[in-house]
Amino acid sequence: MKHSEDIVIRPLITEKSNDQIADGKYTFIVSVGATKTEIRKAVEKLFSVKVIKVNTSFNIGKVKRMGVHTGPRPSWKKAVVKIDAEPKAESYLEKGGKAIASQRKYKTSIEEFGVMQ
Repeated sequence: MKHSEDIVIRPLITEKSNDQIADGKYTFIVSVGATKTEIRKAVEKLFSVKVIKVNTSFNIGKVKRMGVHTGPRPSWKKAVVKIDAEPKAESYLEKGGKAIASQRKYKTSIEEFGVMQ
């Protein structure tokens, strides 16, 4: 079992990712072996938000030169996570048919992302 801190490495801050924050989409550099469900659970645990959708892309490292020496750059994986901007209280039916609302509160944004909206 992987830890959430090992899955989400750091946020990816670019002009495009800054524009997507208004839509509730946040971009992260994640572990290469992480799946979409692992990324979803890690972001929900670390930032206490409700994740709606996860899109991933895998970028293969290029071979670069430094003088006469050549070597590959590392491969990396990017995840674009869409969060629920208007979370509602979850409700479910109890055994007797009585409706119970969950007290779970989700945040509507990720303040720790490092970008001001």
